Amino acid sequence: MIIDDSRAMRSILRRIVAGLDFETTEAEHGQAALDQMRAGVVPDVCLVDWNMPVMDGYTFITEVRSNPEWRDVTLMMVTTESEQRNIVRALAAGAHEYVIKPFTPDAIVEKALAARPGAGG
Repeated sequence: MIIDDSRAMRSILRRIVAGLDFETTEAEHGQAALDQMRAGVVPDVCLVDWNMPVMDGYTFITEVRSNPEWRDVTLMMVTTESEQRNIVRALAAGAHEYVIKPFTPDAIVEKALAARPGAGG
């Protein structure tokens, strides 16, 4: 699932992960993503922006981590938030990976493949 308020960024990320045989869904903010998950669309991996309206990425991560049924969902922050304290906060809240924008497609591919269920990483 690609969660970002920028349609252009969702499109970029979708193109990057399309070659990895991931089925993708999208949400424009954390609340929309949670609504999809509550409706039964539970992804293996979420690429999550931090700064979004309605519900930011950090809050989304804490909400996902508070639900034991979603403990296996891999959460990957993809954001412009580059302050060390925010990286630490996101990882402590349950994010598995943290990619700072701008990123290279290879950085997303590498971390997404590592996050793939059964990848051993």
